[in-house]
Amino acid sequence: MESMNMLQMIQQGWMATYPLLVMSIISLTVIAERLWVYRGMIGQTARLTRSVYADVSRSDVGAAIERAEAERLTPAGRTFVDLLRQGTSLPVDQLDQMSAERRFEEIERLKGSLWILGTVAASAPFIGLFGTVVGIVKAFHNMSVLGSGGFAVVAGGISEALIATALGLIVAIVALIFYNYFQTRLDRIDAALTIGSARLLEALRVERGAEPAMERVVDGRR
Repeated sequence: MESMNMLQMIQQGWMATYPLLVMSIISLTVIAERLWVYRGMIGQTARLTRSVYADVSRSDVGAAIERAEAERLTPAGRTFVDLLRQGTSLPVDQLDQMSAERRFEEIERLKGSLWILGTVAASAPFIGLFGTVVGIVKAFHNMSVLGSGGFAVVAGGISEALIATALGLIVAIVALIFYNYFQTRLDRIDAALTIGSARLLEALRVERGAEPAMERVVDGRR
C-alpha cells in the first residue's frame, strides 16, 4: 500500500472515482462559465439605470430606448427596452406586472446550468460513500479468500476505499461553495434589476403625468 500513488488509488476505486472525476470537470466548467456570465453585471445594471433615468427625466424617451437597445445583450437592457416601448401605452398596473415578469424571466435565464452544481453537491458524497462500501466489501472478500484474518490484511483495501469518500467530499464541497456564491450573486442582480425597474417606472409615471399638463398650457396659449 505504501508504494501506491494517488493515480493508482483512483484506478483501484474506478467504480466511484472515475464518475467523481468527470463530475469535478463538469463542475469546474460550469463555475468558470457562470463567473464569466455574471462578471460586472451589477455595475452595468446600475450604470444603465442612471443613464436611462436621466434620459426619461429629460423627456427624451427615444434616447433612453436607444441606450437600452445598445445594452440588449444584458438583462437590464432587455428589461428596460420592453418597459420603455410600452411605457406610453400600457396602464401603470400593467407596467408593474410586466416589469415583474421580465425580471423573473431574466433571473431564470441567468440561472442557466446552476442546477448542475446543486446536483453535484448533493450526489457526490453518496457516490464516494458507495465506492467506499464496495471497496470494504472487496477487502473482506479478499480476506475470506486468502483464509487469513487480522486487520493488517484488510487495512490496505480499506484505506484505498476511503479515497472515494474523500474525493466525493472534495467535489461536493467545491460545488456547494460556488452554488451558494452564485445564488447570492443572483439575489444581488435581482435586487439591482428591481431597483432599476422601479426607478424607470417612476420616471415614466412622471413623464406621463407631465404630458397632459403641457398640453393644457399649449391649449391655453392658443
